[in-house]
Amino acid sequence: MLGLAVCLGAAASVAGAVLGVGLVRRRLAVVEVTGLSMEPVLSSGDRVLVRRARLSELRPGLVAVVEMPQLDPDHPELPPSWPSGHREWLIKRVAALPGDPLPAGVPSPGPGPGHSGLVPPGMFVVLGDNATWSYDSRRIGCIPAERLLGVMIRPLNGSPVPAARRLDRQGHPE
Repeated sequence: MLGLAVCLGAAASVAGAVLGVGLVRRRLAVVEVTGLSMEPVLSSGDRVLVRRARLSELRPGLVAVVEMPQLDPDHPELPPSWPSGHREWLIKRVAALPGDPLPAGVPSPGPGPGHSGLVPPGMFVVLGDNATWSYDSRRIGCIPAERLLGVMIRPLNGSPVPAARRLDRQGHPE
């Protein structure tokens, strides 16, 4: 009888651990940085811990991870697309939220009176810290909220946690 109780206790512990890991994996992700666009804060090869988030949780200055769109090389004038099953990530700093003025160099999401130089509802703007090497909203425009993976909690390579930097209206550090 004692053996059965120990087995049931062990099974419950394993089930709890599996459930806990499942919940953590749905809430957290690890993403590896590639490229120079976030230097000096993040370097290529750094790994960062990301907490899944919604648009309402973003603030300017936070580092966000978004799904990378594809541009059509034959038609660069067309807006980017997000093909299904495409899962590459961009790590950038949030520069503007819905209703904020578009930072300098970020294209308007469309012509006409409904696009008054403001970030449209359901979208946001991201910029790399190293503008020279950054593939960001200056090139791909506003990011749809459904393409947001989350916000960086901390680097996992032993670096100190970088503070959120405030950005001016042009997307430059203050």
